[in-house]
Amino acid sequence: MKRKIYIMLAALSGIACMPEVCAQESGGIIPGVSVERFTMNREGKFLNVAMDIDLKDLDVSSNRAVLLTPRLVNGKDSLDLPSMGIYGRRRYYYYVRNGIGKISGEDEKVYRVSEKPDSVAYNNLTEYSEWMDGATLKFHRSDWGCCHDILAEYDGILGRHHEAFFPTLLFVQPKAETEKTRSLAGSAYIDFPVDQTVIYPDYHNNTAELGKIEGTIDSVRNDADVTITSVWLKGYASPESPYKHNTDLAIGRTAALKAHIRQLFHFADGIIATDYEPENWEGLRQYVEKSNIDHREEILGMIDSDMEPDAKEAKIKRTYPKEYRFLLQHCYPYLRRTDYRIEYNIRIFNDVEEIRRMMAEHPQKLSQNEFYLVAQDYEPGTAEFTDVFETAVRIFPNDSIANLNAANAAIRRDDYARAERYLEKAGGTPEAVYARAALAIRKEDYETARRYLETARDMGLEQAAATLNELNERRKKQ
Repeated sequence: MKRKIYIMLAALSGIACMPEVCAQESGGIIPGVSVERFTMNREGKFLNVAMDIDLKDLDVSSNRAVLLTPRLVNGKDSLDLPSMGIYGRRRYYYYVRNGIGKISGEDEKVYRVSEKPDSVAYNNLTEYSEWMDGATLKFHRSDWGCCHDILAEYDGILGRHHEAFFPTLLFVQPKAETEKTRSLAGSAYIDFPVDQTVIYPDYHNNTAELGKIEGTIDSVRNDADVTITSVWLKGYASPESPYKHNTDLAIGRTAALKAHIRQLFHFADGIIATDYEPENWEGLRQYVEKSNIDHREEILGMIDSDMEPDAKEAKIKRTYPKEYRFLLQHCYPYLRRTDYRIEYNIRIFNDVEEIRRMMAEHPQKLSQNEFYLVAQDYEPGTAEFTDVFETAVRIFPNDSIANLNAANAAIRRDDYARAERYLEKAGGTPEAVYARAALAIRKEDYETARRYLETARDMGLEQAAATLNELNERRKKQ
């Protein structure tokens, strides 16, 4: 049964600039102090406050200290960010002698007035709390005199923090596999002497062609996490001899390859299965269709006809002898091939640390559910969280759930182009429709978002109804 992760996302916030602040940006926000290049942005689970503080016009007498403190305020909730203290000479030594140290605590940045810079680049990350949505950032100045008394206080307003609307995203847990069955497949062109069914490894290019199959088997056979469950072989012959003879050749040559592999790898009975195709007419048709051979359409018509195989081959040979000789030389050798498929099981991984290691070293061994399990160990929106779903969709590029989760991870990081690409393969489930709505919301295409949300709601997705209500409420307030 599918399980969903419900994640309320944190967006990069906007800053509402107050009229009085905008008017003061070229002058002093508070007496003696001005601020330039102010930003207040949400970064994951932190609120980042940054600004350049101009102190050129700030005068501090020898017996005074000035404390500058950015302060977040929203109703009864408030938080003082780390302060900056500028101390006159006598006041600085008074505090040192009396063991007071810094007025506001250890996080305070202290400057003696004689060493005061003209400008300070202020940057602070504060863990985000919900009350900060709509909070005002004030800039507070307090002047301190003797006896640790506050002589004067000033407040300026820098701006307000407003969370952009970022809907809850639904990551879908893939169904856990009870058996992780995988396969590797290919084709080998093993050459036999005319009318023979005996394999000669050194004959023509057989060493390399046999090496394809052997190398594929070795790639999984020596892996402790893998158990080979079957080796499938299908032999094809070309059409230039009588059909009965070609049938015998296809059967005999496939049997010879089976015996060769079984002797080499000592597989148990029942592991190797065989099939055969007496004449590879499909391969011949594909070759002719892609070629620019003379009388191509006529030859294709003969290949597609209902004639018996021997009569069909004889008619092509008789009617178009030049083209037949060309095919015999350039196409027929490649019709004599063996298709192979190695099927195997990979053990289930349950330990998150082991899954993390596998993701780095052998991601193809993991199931989608195992990727999902390790993703829950990361903070949503982080590079590590996103990388899990990006890796999963590379391993399962056409799977709808892999594409849906990768799309959600991209929306979480405002990577709209990547999200759109993944959503093309995410299918039409309620969760996929909802993800398209979430992307439309982030792109501020609210009419499209409403249509998707209404569709997902009508498909029975409760979160779609809740998000639609929230979207409508927010739009009313704007």
